[in-house]
Amino acid sequence: MTIDEMRERKRELGYSYKQLSEKSGVPLGTIQKIFNGETKSPRHDTLVMLQGVLAPSVSGVSPQFSKSDEGRGGILSEEPAFIFGSGKKVDLEHFNGKRQGEYSLEDYEALPDDVRVELIDGYFFYMESPTMRHQLIIGELYAQIRNFIRGNKGRCIPFMAPADVQLDKDDKTILQPDVFIVCDPDKVTEKRIYGNPDFVTEIISPSTSRKDRFIKAKKYKYAGVKEFWLVDPRKKNVIVYSFDENDDDDITIYGFDDNIPIGVYEGKLQIDFNDIAEYVDSVCGPIE
Repeated sequence: MTIDEMRERKRELGYSYKQLSEKSGVPLGTIQKIFNGETKSPRHDTLVMLQGVLAPSVSGVSPQFSKSDEGRGGILSEEPAFIFGSGKKVDLEHFNGKRQGEYSLEDYEALPDDVRVELIDGYFFYMESPTMRHQLIIGELYAQIRNFIRGNKGRCIPFMAPADVQLDKDDKTILQPDVFIVCDPDKVTEKRIYGNPDFVTEIISPSTSRKDRFIKAKKYKYAGVKEFWLVDPRKKNVIVYSFDENDDDDITIYGFDDNIPIGVYEGKLQIDFNDIAEYVDSVCGPIE
């Protein structure tokens, strides 16, 4: 959510600044400065806490977050309990003799090959098949990044989904970012990336918005990802998070008509999102 969307949502819900502070845990003065425009680049954690209260529900399910639940950042109320893989019914709530919150890399690898999930702090998150628009955006973004790196004989390596990332170097989290860059070749193994990428992009869809905005953004930040992009095809914008180890994060919102610099390359690599949007719309048609 942008700051303007938060203001509008606050009005819709009828919350006072005091009520919003009590519900989110963000200090009253901090909220007032953000909404009055005094704070130009709010901290990422602050935005996550506010969005946890203000974000509209998806499919009638309201977000539920616990401050004590640092890892996954929310519950799995939107995840289907049963899916089908290789002709078999798979119960994500009770798989391999375990329950949600107890799963590990061993359980992840025991799933049928055609069942796509992400493992986040011991919880399985089911991944629906992406749309053609989603895949085209991934491919075009990856192509621009790859062409720049190869053209400049760079050492960094671009990847696109599906590719496993063992983000925390433990056996409790495996993610599949849409597009990412790894600048340390020692992190690249035959099966997966072991450790954090330097740059990550997620393409938002209605089914992944809550997970991408809240849970995965927080995981990326604290794992050491330097830059995180959230691409919203419906709103035609890109939210760029430049994470800082001292929590002095920068957040910038671009439109699809912008050339967007990738900070990992100090702005020398700029993504032409207008070109991507025009091509994708020519194939899929404009979003109504």
